[in-house]
Amino acid sequence: MSNALEHIAIIMDGNGRWALSHGLPRTAGHKKGAEVVIEIAKAAKEMGVKYLTLYAFSTENWKRPKDEVDTLMSLLRQYLSKDFDELNKNNIRICFIGEREMLDADIQTKMSELENLTANNTSATLQIALSYGSRAEIIHAVKQIATNVKNGDMSIESIDEKSISAMLYTKNVPDPDILIRTSGEQRLSNFLLWQLAYAEFFFTKTAWPDFTAEELKKIVSNYQTRERRYGQI
Repeated sequence: MSNALEHIAIIMDGNGRWALSHGLPRTAGHKKGAEVVIEIAKAAKEMGVKYLTLYAFSTENWKRPKDEVDTLMSLLRQYLSKDFDELNKNNIRICFIGEREMLDADIQTKMSELENLTANNTSATLQIALSYGSRAEIIHAVKQIATNVKNGDMSIESIDEKSISAMLYTKNVPDPDILIRTSGEQRLSNFLLWQLAYAEFFFTKTAWPDFTAEELKKIVSNYQTRERRYGQI
């Protein structure tokens, strides 16, 4: 029997290294990588995947050189302004998770506008982790639960996996079935630590700018051969 597949999560790694290997500035890799986002989002939708979560920019990425961060923010402004129009035309809903207050006000406004514009799209959801860190997300959830207990809105006894999941940024999205990380690294890098508890992991040496719909299909085909036990025999 084929494994159900609702949600794919991807750590998009290797933009900078791809650019350097082609004799280009790192920023060229980020630009090419952003173009791949559109291709993969459309491919996932065509394969019937309802949710795609992409790790675009972590809270740790703020520590990168200022000129690179500035370039990334400039690219983000560009793509929020026009390049996501194609996904809207494909009936794909777009939402963002992360510490958005760390972003400039105009970027936050564009994010909200895009979320509102695509809110009623129903074919698939593209969830973009932007200025995101999983530990910060879990801390946020713990504080919210503590506040609810303090205010008498919930009891300590009622705290369980379901109640914690309901406090996460991903509360309206099922946990990923598959995690893909490109460019050869094999670590989670503070991405969806709670949500990936039972996901199937796939690591590819392909850098994100070279990642294709065809490779995605091969990974999904491999996933269908795996036996998911969720800790059981």
